[in-house]
Amino acid sequence: MSALGALARLEAVAAGRAVPVATVRHCHLSERPLVIVPLRLAGEAVAPLAAMVGTDPERPRLLFVPQPRNRDLRFRFAAELAEVVLGRIEECRTAVEELPPAKDGTERVRYGEAPQIIVPNQAGVGFLRMLGRSTRFRRTDGPYPVDPAVPMLGRWLTWFADRYERPGAALLLAMTETLRLHWASGQSSLEDGNLAALLGWIDPPEGLTGPQAAALAEDPVASPPAGPATDPSFDNEVLAPAIAGYDEAADETGLSHAKERLRTVLSSQLVPTWELMWRAIGLLRALPEGANVAARHDRDRDSFTWYAETFEEGFPQARRDDAVNAARRLHDLERAQESYDAQRAFDDPLVMAEYRLTGEAFGGVVTECLPTRLDETGKKPKLRPWLRVRTGDPVRLEPGRAVCSAARPGLKGRIVEVAAGEVLVELTGGMGRKLTPEPGSVPEVGDRVCFTSLGTDSARGRPNFPEREQTPWTHGGPPAEYVPTDEDAQEAWS
Repeated sequence: MSALGALARLEAVAAGRAVPVATVRHCHLSERPLVIVPLRLAGEAVAPLAAMVGTDPERPRLLFVPQPRNRDLRFRFAAELAEVVLGRIEECRTAVEELPPAKDGTERVRYGEAPQIIVPNQAGVGFLRMLGRSTRFRRTDGPYPVDPAVPMLGRWLTWFADRYERPGAALLLAMTETLRLHWASGQSSLEDGNLAALLGWIDPPEGLTGPQAAALAEDPVASPPAGPATDPSFDNEVLAPAIAGYDEAADETGLSHAKERLRTVLSSQLVPTWELMWRAIGLLRALPEGANVAARHDRDRDSFTWYAETFEEGFPQARRDDAVNAARRLHDLERAQESYDAQRAFDDPLVMAEYRLTGEAFGGVVTECLPTRLDETGKKPKLRPWLRVRTGDPVRLEPGRAVCSAARPGLKGRIVEVAAGEVLVELTGGMGRKLTPEPGSVPEVGDRVCFTSLGTDSARGRPNFPEREQTPWTHGGPPAEYVPTDEDAQEAWS
């Protein structure tokens, strides 16, 4: 935890409610997000028990498995969930946006919307990932066939889970993590994993403090867990007898009564979390969207368009990446993290304050400015203005380090000198193409500025990874072409 993060938690304790750690919303929120609140059977990694799903807070749909240990009933549940998820995906493919042609003249299009799934917590993300892994290889013919929508659901859930790992992507969100990105509570990080407790700190009911509201959330009867794990007392005292009633039903009337009882008891566990999810979405919507959020959403739409257009052509995702694809993926994730960190800081002064405290950024007042200074050491003179900035921040950037303006990242520069309380910056770009700067492009004496090293490494190119056929022997040599087999669907926990 950073020093500012610890300070924010202390302020939350003193104030009796969560304090903001962001001035803008750092994630895209769809107009119609698909909220999924899943539950699984205790002791089973991926035995679905129930899910409350939908895009309308007033019209939730309850899906449940009356006997989670029954394979056929589990896959019937998966088919019902597929109907909802795949239906939302198809809705997002109705509007198409035309993009400028590619460099080779190829026409490009992008869907106007990308589906967004929101689950209560990271455990919910893990459940969807495992459900996708356990269904994407299932056969639709031969012995034990499943509904054709089931493997399609598995492939899409796997794709959503993969995109969740990409920093800045908002196609799959865990609500507790999203809230923690914008507010700091006065409880531990482990306790923040409880959606009801975290919301109690952020938006306590009238007449209650954050700690009081969080304490109420610890009662599993008044505030059932957000899943996918259920409360042990509920499992033993309510759920087990209800499932036993289904197993013991002797006729259709008995089955109908048993299913209705299960529907009632499972609704009692899911409705409170469903209401919390939409309450949290409302709190997030009240925040203004960060300046770079739209660009990240465009990349999400690009990814969705590409995957939807190539879905029919490809196989299910392999259980493991080969060496080259794994290296490329790791590199892309690292670059995405760097870009996301920089964009959040550029969008939000509260986030930038973290980097000013660690010395990766500094802010202050311009005390001296040479706006028309030229560097004539090369063949051609270059416009290289100097700024001297007085700052009280702990600057840990060495001379020669590239920096950019936090207010206008296109304004580039480099550190020339760091003295006691002063930094000399040479501007290198973002002032126009002439030997005199464009009006307003160079800060003036008395202006407050902030420079940072964030985002200055984004220009470096991608490493030259070998082709799959050239995988070195140290990494197993060239891998065989992936073709799914029946063994791929065999999991110890499925």
